[in-house]
Amino acid sequence: MPRILRDLIVALALWGFGTAAQAALTIEISEGVEGALPIAVVPFGWAGPQALPEDIGAIVAADLQRSGRFAPLAPADMLSRPTQAAQVNYRDWRLLGVDNLVIGHIEPAGADQYTIQFQVLDVLRGRQVTAYSVPASRTQLRRAAHYIADLVYEALTGERGAFNTRIAYVTVKRAGDAKQYELQVADSDGYGPQTIVRSKEPIMSPTWSPDAQRIAYVSFEKRRAEIYVQDMRTGTRSQVAAFAGINGAPAWSPDGSRLALTLSRDGNPELYVLRLADGNLRRITQSPAIDTEPVWMPDGNSLVFTSDRGGGPQLYQVAVSGGAPKRLTFEGNYNASADVSADGQRLTFVHRDTGGRFRVAVLDLNRRLLQVISEGSLDESPSFAPNGRMVLYASESGNRGVLAASSVDGRFGQRLRFQEGDVREPAWSPFLPR
Repeated sequence: MPRILRDLIVALALWGFGTAAQAALTIEISEGVEGALPIAVVPFGWAGPQALPEDIGAIVAADLQRSGRFAPLAPADMLSRPTQAAQVNYRDWRLLGVDNLVIGHIEPAGADQYTIQFQVLDVLRGRQVTAYSVPASRTQLRRAAHYIADLVYEALTGERGAFNTRIAYVTVKRAGDAKQYELQVADSDGYGPQTIVRSKEPIMSPTWSPDAQRIAYVSFEKRRAEIYVQDMRTGTRSQVAAFAGINGAPAWSPDGSRLALTLSRDGNPELYVLRLADGNLRRITQSPAIDTEPVWMPDGNSLVFTSDRGGGPQLYQVAVSGGAPKRLTFEGNYNASADVSADGQRLTFVHRDTGGRFRVAVLDLNRRLLQVISEGSLDESPSFAPNGRMVLYASESGNRGVLAASSVDGRFGQRLRFQEGDVREPAWSPFLPR
């Protein structure tokens, strides 16, 4: 069922910006990958007087492993721990079956300032692949580690890494008959969660602006669905849609100037485009069916959306300028809640299989090939990583809502489990500025 048609009950809201969450997500690798590239990330050297708050090498190794494309060697299995190329004995690393080696060290650069120098080495050819020097303050060390993982990933695959990104999601905690909803953001590995919005009523459909500086979402705090846009830097927010009826499923245009929405202000759920600068509203679809969950194609010229105009939920594409929608999905009787990869080559969405299970699928739009990549029975809300290599989605485990991620080919999976409550409605951010 489209998400905007769920939970229409409302009440009071409690607000807080940037409140550090006490609980955190933990990551469980649920599926491995045969053929992942063997790599060793040697613990980075540090000779300072006090221990650093972050283990840079461990974070880099964990990021690379979470991609499903690398199999890091455990530090306990390393024969040596070089921090500079001159200390590397390539023969030892070849004996361990390592193809590539990441070494580095950290130097103080002033009060709470550091310089992280690292090298990526090709063990088989005995030569350097790349090297960087990354400055960071004490509070930026974890982000710097994700950035280093991005650089290593790009040097070895030719594709941009997506570790230095963020995820947004909604948590639901129960206290007796009461519920508390929180919209949170965290690093892509689930660390450092911060509460952006807290409410006793449902929060739904968070979605990132293209510059990752704003989040749009649906709040029921006034006993009706309304859409807000919140600035991540200042915490300020503005109400952008509070029409009669449904206000749901916001989606940013690629240039960040417009939101596609689902509104029922004219009596039936239809797609609209709202220009944020002046509030200009334009209706896109005209159908007695339910049209909802729009997402933009990367060129900004069309929308992919869910509609039951064919008798059941399927995905369609319609030009923003209007016209007849084109049906995109034909396999199965339920395909909904799409997201589009940044290159526009793939869709991910919820697909009901022949066993009645709701799973996440990926459709290659050029080859018209559909592949189911999740294994749950009630998986939902898929969201592409900005490099299109992973899909984040909501699932269930032990009667609790959890987040899970899968590679786009379904060969590698992981689960992000919150320490308490349910987690749902994930949205992966765009790339952050380098």
